[in-house]
Amino acid sequence: MHEVSIMQDMLQLAEENLRKSGCTEIRRISLRVGLLSGVVPEALSFAFDVLKSGTSAANATLEIESSPSLFSCGACGTESWYESLRFECPECHGILILQKGGTDLELTQMEVSSTD
Repeated sequence: MHEVSIMQDMLQLAEENLRKSGCTEIRRISLRVGLLSGVVPEALSFAFDVLKSGTSAANATLEIESSPSLFSCGACGTESWYESLRFECPECHGILILQKGGTDLELTQMEVSSTD
């Protein structure tokens, strides 16, 4: 389950950004996870719940946004963005071909506060 090491890296990045902001607590972390990133959002969420204990994100929530991929049909050329893997064109039932997107994995936003 490589999601544990990914979440460790994300929490470390969040902690570094927290220190730079001068705040003391992370309240929310938002991630964008691409369809083709190889990351299972549920496993990432589980890893977050386990790893946040004892950190400045101990009481934080995690939001995971899925990132779609652009597919085009090899037969009719129809292009569409999908948030789940699709192999068949809904228009002509031809084979869909990945064009771009869906490989991203990024920390997109943090909500922080000071306990002072």
